[in-house]
Amino acid sequence: MARKKIIAGNWKMNMTPSEAVTLIETLKPLVQNDEVDVVFCVPSIDIIPAVEATKGTNIVIGAQNMHYEEKGAFTGETSARMLVDAGVKYVIIGHSERREYFAVTDQTVNKSVLKAFEHGLIPIVCCGESLMQREQGITIGWVCQQIKIAFQNVPADQAKKAIIAYEPIWAIGTGKVATAEQAQEVCQALRHCISEIYDDATAEAIRIQYGGSVSADNAAELFAEPDIDGGLVGGASLKPDFGRIVNYNK
Repeated sequence: MARKKIIAGNWKMNMTPSEAVTLIETLKPLVQNDEVDVVFCVPSIDIIPAVEATKGTNIVIGAQNMHYEEKGAFTGETSARMLVDAGVKYVIIGHSERREYFAVTDQTVNKSVLKAFEHGLIPIVCCGESLMQREQGITIGWVCQQIKIAFQNVPADQAKKAIIAYEPIWAIGTGKVATAEQAQEVCQALRHCISEIYDDATAEAIRIQYGGSVSADNAAELFAEPDIDGGLVGGASLKPDFGRIVNYNK
């Protein structure tokens, strides 16, 4: 069975609650596509109004971050239980910006993945290499290590539901984009990595996104690759053009 494409917008630290509702109203008619799962990953403060604004639509709401503890003295953090109660379905875990600025490690990514599944959330697990790592030729070893640690102690039936987002750090917000061939090479390697951890059936089931300057102009070419099952879209998800990305196949 063919994997259904999943296209998620990562709004990052953009949009006040009222601006979020306005943007959703603009995007609602533009992102209708039954062949694609559509996710808006919004700032925590926008989650509740965004869930309300998307009721009855094909859009589901995701979070951009989540703490791996159930509750406690973690000022400023959000728990899985809070996200579920607010109506969230997906959560981005281990985005390169969280790793770079907020001390997220491969080990805490693993704890968060386990906690997300414990509460029925679907993790979007990010991996990616820097420009230096790509130039040194260690990309595939690097991203496979990130994924192997992220999925430690995750059973195959849960792993199949996870999303992996391959985001070359050198292509995030830079306007540089990996060629379709470069993106496919790494996504194929990630699928092989999952087959090594689990088995071929799990590797075939898991969906792998590409992220890094995805636009309406390059989406169709990227998503045509056999191992790229959609995109994690940054800046372009805040504009009406996101509708063209979601409807890349029309």
